Amino acid sequence: MTGQDTSTVSAAVADAHRREWAFVLAATVRVTRDLDLAEECVQDAFASALTDWRRTGVPSRPGAWLTTAARRRALNVLRHRQVESRYLPLLVEDEAEPGPDDTVDGGEAASIPDDRLRLVVTCCHPALDRATQVALTLRLLCGLSTAEVGRAFLVSEAAMAARITRAKKKIAVARIPYRVPSTADLPGRVDAVLLVVHSLFTTGHTAPAGDELVRRDLVERSFELCRMLRQLLPHDPSVAGLLALLLLTDARRDTRTTPEGRLLLLEEQDRMRWDRAAIAEGVILVREALGARPPSRYALQAAIAAVHAESPSWQETDWREVLALYDVLVELWPSPVVALNRAVAVGFALGPAAGLAALHALSGEPQLAGYGYLPAARADLLRRLGRKREAHLAYTEALLLTDNTVERAFLENRLHMVSEDG
Repeated sequence: MTGQDTSTVSAAVADAHRREWAFVLAATVRVTRDLDLAEECVQDAFASALTDWRRTGVPSRPGAWLTTAARRRALNVLRHRQVESRYLPLLVEDEAEPGPDDTVDGGEAASIPDDRLRLVVTCCHPALDRATQVALTLRLLCGLSTAEVGRAFLVSEAAMAARITRAKKKIAVARIPYRVPSTADLPGRVDAVLLVVHSLFTTGHTAPAGDELVRRDLVERSFELCRMLRQLLPHDPSVAGLLALLLLTDARRDTRTTPEGRLLLLEEQDRMRWDRAAIAEGVILVREALGARPPSRYALQAAIAAVHAESPSWQETDWREVLALYDVLVELWPSPVVALNRAVAVGFALGPAAGLAALHALSGEPQLAGYGYLPAARADLLRRLGRKREAHLAYTEALLLTDNTVERAFLENRLHMVSEDG
């Protein structure tokens, strides 16, 4: 099929960007060993697709087309730079799919089975600080915008852009190699890799912006990476805990909105439609993960999700158990977001007044200053207390900090409920 119109091609390229960016970039880095060059070549490939696909039609395998285009562009650049001849054999694999027997770095067998996971582990280089490792990976490999990465870290887009730029300069100045690591590198980097996978999942579970509540491509990518980690590190309790958390959280995916797209809170969801197979697998993994002492943050978060998943109804949820788990979590892994979630649990376990007091203690936390869930949580507690005027102000603030269309519609409805005219 040829001669396709601009709108069709633009949509195909956008879809390929969401689905294929990680594959294409990881495959290109693998042969260039240069992150900046690989990113430039991949961007060129996507730009070329906008024009070439209008003439030739959208290919049946967009990812393969883009990978070939990016690698050919890399080959041309490297030849122009007179790269050493030992790299050239790697640069003529345009049509080949990487296999389990591929070798790297002088013949050492590559034991990490997926280019994307290889690049995640590589980006989590110990020469970079933890936050930078995760931010760089989310931005470059996972295809998140700088604004989306900033939201994940509760910082502004400008601040995150500056952090990523500094990281790239450090990589260039320090000559940090982008080589394919082996499984021996995983234990020392697994914490950062897990944080990347978790951040990727949370961004997909509730998209920071756009018309859809869930970005399924990011959720599915996080599952693929986490299951690969589980295969590589089958006895690591943190990996088991994260996989459990993903399973138990995502089990509710199909019940989080109505067929019309209206957001449904946990208490409104049809628990009969939750994915029971995912819940069963997640509960087994939680028990395994909780065997470690101290338990990992992911094991505790998964245990909280398991309480909800195993409760027959919202009314039968053991909120005191949830609160007790949050107390342990906030002690072992202090975080403003964990403290916020704990405050919400206080509101259900001990009453909205107690929850409001717990939230008030977080009002001066700078990392939560632009976090829309803080005023949204405050608004809900004020609504439950019948303090409609204050709830109205809090819902208005939450709306100003929310860019997801589904969440905005929910907040607008709540705002109407507490308004004097509503």
